[in-house]
Amino acid sequence: MLTLSQVSLVYGLLAGAALGVAGRAGRFCTLAMLEDAFYASDTRRLKSFAFAAGIALLLTQSMAALGLIDLSTSIYLSSSIGLGGAIIGGLAFGIGMALVGTCGFGTLVRIGGGDLRAIVAYLVIGISALAAMRGLTGFMRLALIEPLSVRLPEGTTQSLDSLLAPVFGTHARAIVASCVSLSLVGWALADGHLLRSRRLLFAGGTAGLAVAFGWFATGWLGHDEFDPDRLASLTFVAPLGNSILYVATFSGSRADFGIGSVAGVVLGSFLAALFSRGFRWEACDDARELKRHMIGALLMGTGGILSMGCTIGQGLSAFSTLALSAPITMLAIACGARLGLEYTMTGEWWPAIRRMFGASA
Repeated sequence: MLTLSQVSLVYGLLAGAALGVAGRAGRFCTLAMLEDAFYASDTRRLKSFAFAAGIALLLTQSMAALGLIDLSTSIYLSSSIGLGGAIIGGLAFGIGMALVGTCGFGTLVRIGGGDLRAIVAYLVIGISALAAMRGLTGFMRLALIEPLSVRLPEGTTQSLDSLLAPVFGTHARAIVASCVSLSLVGWALADGHLLRSRRLLFAGGTAGLAVAFGWFATGWLGHDEFDPDRLASLTFVAPLGNSILYVATFSGSRADFGIGSVAGVVLGSFLAALFSRGFRWEACDDARELKRHMIGALLMGTGGILSMGCTIGQGLSAFSTLALSAPITMLAIACGARLGLEYTMTGEWWPAIRRMFGASA
């Protein structure tokens, strides 16, 4: 008989495996999405991400409306908006993502494909995330989030439906969720480019379903009134650190959905790589590349904790709860990624900043 934590671990494994297949077989990658949009004016990957966000939002809010899950217990719907963490952490995460060449989720996908560089990045992200949560750099999180947080009126959370309740009344959730989700799905499918790219369409749909399943698994399937777990879905910063801690202190740690999702992404990517005959061992070309990966991973681990999520955690999971922090963090991540990408082309920060803002050399 499986315990509740073991059941959550299995559900996380399933959700992560589905996302891992989407990342490997469907090439679902947020940095590639931004690169295509910034430098090639190609929005197909961006539309795949928008499709995933729309599906996740529609399904998640439908479950909440039916009473299957209680989104108010998630970490994203607090009574304050951590602007300092969202902006500063998002910028740091975006820069780190550009230096590494992918995000925390993409790092796990790369591990499944045999990339040894990604193992180093995973360890640095995980350890720096632990340090920011409960270690040496934890003071930064407290110093940046608390003073720069916007406290909301009593009884109000940062969810858009809660903020707009005075305007739309009791129908705020239905109106906001349906308008936003249908707009995203409609924009993603309108010109037909995404429909003609079955791989990206599959990846976006799978990612959206995996996020919604995460909420359902932790909020309904694995719920126990006598031993409650926090409602959660997919995110890939804190769980990387927790997975390291779990492996290191097996008897003193508790398995959960997040740890299962980390293992699941690696497994799903590995199986997809084997099926497509794309598995191959890779390593760093030189010490400079390894240094860049380690610095980028450090920024992602620290920044991801400050912003309470990554491109998946904030961009899909938090967004599906209608948390206001999601678009703010994603905009900061996109700006940081653009700056980091410019740096990788120039090798200097000031020219990168000038190029980013269109200044002449």
